[in-house]
Amino acid sequence: MATAHTPARTAAGPPGGGRLATLRGRPVLGKMLLLLVIAAVAVPVVQARWGGGAWPGALTADLAEPLGEVNDWIIANRDSHPLFLYFFGHISNAVVLSVRGVYLALLALGWAGVTAVAALVAWRTAGARLALTAGASFLVCGLLGMWVPTMQTLALMTVAVLVSVVLGMLLGIAAGLSDRTFRLLRPVLDTMQVLPAFAYLLPVVLVFGIGVPGAVLATVVYAAPPMARLTALGLRGADPGVMEAVASLGATGRQRLLTARLPLARKELLLGLNQTIMMALSMAVIASVIGAGGLGDRVYQALSSVDVGAALAAGVPIVLLAVVLDRTTEAAGRKIGTETTGPAALRGVRGWGLAALIAAAVAVVGRFAGGRVWPEDGIVAIAGPVNTAKDWMVDHLYTGVPVVGGTADWAAHFTDWILNPLRSGLQGLPWWSVLLVVAALAWSIGTWRTALTAVLAMAAIGVLGVWDRSMDTLSQVIAAVAVTLVLGFALAIGAARSTRLERLLRPVLDVFQTLPQFVYLIPVVALFGVGRAPAAAAAVVYALPAVVRITTQGLRGVDPAAMECARSLGATGGQQLRQVQLPLARPALLLAVNQGVVLVLAVVIIGGLVGSGALGYDVVFGLAQGDLATGLVAGAAIVCLGLMLDRVTQPTARRTPKES
Repeated sequence: MATAHTPARTAAGPPGGGRLATLRGRPVLGKMLLLLVIAAVAVPVVQARWGGGAWPGALTADLAEPLGEVNDWIIANRDSHPLFLYFFGHISNAVVLSVRGVYLALLALGWAGVTAVAALVAWRTAGARLALTAGASFLVCGLLGMWVPTMQTLALMTVAVLVSVVLGMLLGIAAGLSDRTFRLLRPVLDTMQVLPAFAYLLPVVLVFGIGVPGAVLATVVYAAPPMARLTALGLRGADPGVMEAVASLGATGRQRLLTARLPLARKELLLGLNQTIMMALSMAVIASVIGAGGLGDRVYQALSSVDVGAALAAGVPIVLLAVVLDRTTEAAGRKIGTETTGPAALRGVRGWGLAALIAAAVAVVGRFAGGRVWPEDGIVAIAGPVNTAKDWMVDHLYTGVPVVGGTADWAAHFTDWILNPLRSGLQGLPWWSVLLVVAALAWSIGTWRTALTAVLAMAAIGVLGVWDRSMDTLSQVIAAVAVTLVLGFALAIGAARSTRLERLLRPVLDVFQTLPQFVYLIPVVALFGVGRAPAAAAAVVYALPAVVRITTQGLRGVDPAAMECARSLGATGGQQLRQVQLPLARPALLLAVNQGVVLVLAVVIIGGLVGSGALGYDVVFGLAQGDLATGLVAGAAIVCLGLMLDRVTQPTARRTPKES
């Protein structure tokens, strides 16, 4: 009998150890109890010293004066100081000459030549179907009367993408070959990723002024991080066996890089190129605010006057450019490692040479026919009919719709019932309670370092003196993320269960995913007016495709054996979803939440253009007035807010003793 009971005692552990064992088995519970103990000790001290309510003034740093001095110094010395004359000035001139050279080359090709080049490159990369899509897309740009603005945007993008790719590859190679460089670059790239595009514009404008140089350099800063990240990922993920074999043959470090690491990382490099192109196009549109010209300027001017027809005429070419560039680079990535099919005369260099000859012939014929720019008599004006349709929608949908109410009523209800109470609640919470909630959320899915980073980021917002406005922005983000997740998870569950629904959703998600952020503001302003609700609606539409795609992929990627086991036990469809698919797809769901938060924040900030207020308005005001203090403080607060949201929604893997 004694022998029989011995294992039971061993399993139970020594007397008094049961509670400790329970805490070890439930790390989240243990973390929360420890956090409660820390709060019980620290909160009374903090309350007695600084009080509750909004962030105390004693813990705020006034940056307006030093930043104002920097602003004044830059303005006073921009035309005379050697730093601007002989460094920034040369960079500015090089950018202007490069963009002008590309633009003149596109005009020299003529509309027929550019269309032929686009179609032939797509044909050589992805086949006849995409070639037709590319050719038709450029023809539509001409039909809408946007040929010259499209060429301006394409020229600016070409230069920005080339510089972004070179800079990103250099940083990625350094990070891929050196652990120390990787650790140093990672927080910088994290910051650049969570900083909304709008916040890049003000410092660039101060240094380079309004115009193309500032627009190109802001685009480079925004678009280079994906190339750097994916280059480093590709190099660090190179097959160890191949690298060992190359090293055993006596290859030098440079030879190993050029003959092994970079070829093995081709897929990651092309994915980086794809992401860089998409982000550059998005930023090139936003940079129209600082004089980039092109399609973005047409959209911005139309948005300022709420001219939906003109905005749509400029927005459609942006979408078409994004779709063509995205599909072409994506197809090039898929083509790597596959066998080339088709006639031997069309393979490799011969095929590209034939494509170049055809494009040159089309360009020459087009120029002789007087086709330098798209002919005026070939333009289809859509602004009038679109504005007529918009007026009809406003008259019939904006207000007064029986039973359901109009879009203006929906916006007002969303503001009064959700946004206003949420903002009042966040601004009314004691500042230390917000820090505790942030710490609890971050620590529950990560490590104490994750929680500390999130708390310090949130505290930095208070130190910057923009606590209330940050809570306003946070309320808009939370509301928009909640709507995005409800809609996104519902659509993703349906798409994961129905192949037909997934096929129906795919083209819609493709269009929404390639559409630049700026363009989303056009329809929501027409339907909902200006204010915080339209900004939240635009953010929902912008973030929804990523949430749906990631969640669908996660649900479809659940182990089939686990699903078969659940079905064999008689589980219903709902039980399979709740008890098997959702728990096993938890990493994908958390990633979807994380990406939804980051994307929503980006559009909520741009919503400052349509009356969202808060930090977005500060950035817009600082940019419009050249106020470095207001703009940079708001930009820094946005970075901190984005960093905090990223940490509380992105799980951090804890290293086990074996990994240490």
